[in-house]
Amino acid sequence: MTPEFTPIKPNSLNWKKGGGLLPAIVQDASTEQVLMLGYMNAESLSKTQETGLVTFYSRSRQTLWTKGETSGNTLKLVSLDADCDQDTILVRAAPTGPTCHEGTTSCFGDKGPQGLGFLAQLETLIDARKTADPESSYTAKLLQGPLHKAAQKVGEEGVEVALAAIAETDDGLVYESADLIYHLLVLLAAKDVKLADVITELQKRHK
Repeated sequence: MTPEFTPIKPNSLNWKKGGGLLPAIVQDASTEQVLMLGYMNAESLSKTQETGLVTFYSRSRQTLWTKGETSGNTLKLVSLDADCDQDTILVRAAPTGPTCHEGTTSCFGDKGPQGLGFLAQLETLIDARKTADPESSYTAKLLQGPLHKAAQKVGEEGVEVALAAIAETDDGLVYESADLIYHLLVLLAAKDVKLADVITELQKRHK
């Protein structure tokens, strides 16, 4: 769990409204993709907060079950929040493997994260290239090569974006911007800096 994690007191929730059970929406803390919907009772909520592994109450088996206890595809707790009516729980978690029993990333299909959430997925893919064969992966070659090469590519792509904005079509600007963002993610990975750190800095400036 992160240092920002704030526990939810079970007695602060409206358990009566759901007959002792409340829906728990699970969201990937990195990509913000919705992964699944489960149900929690007071005991499963307490166990989730004590162990750091998301635990639900099975309505069919009428018992607690920790996600991934048999498959290994656990959900590591990042944060918990209750909605305004105190009758729904939002669980932000870090998934280990696919969440759905059908082998997909999400129980709502396997399209993967959409919008800006895709950048987090791309960051993960880039990070995995640190140990890949540099002869078969351009990303691995950049990551395993001299740092100044990766930094140089960011500079080059930044110039290309500026030129495209002045002299090319909007499609050209989009294309060059994609190159810039990709190479920036590679440079951040080479320095072991997370995109989340950049976002945190932007949020500080927004205050």
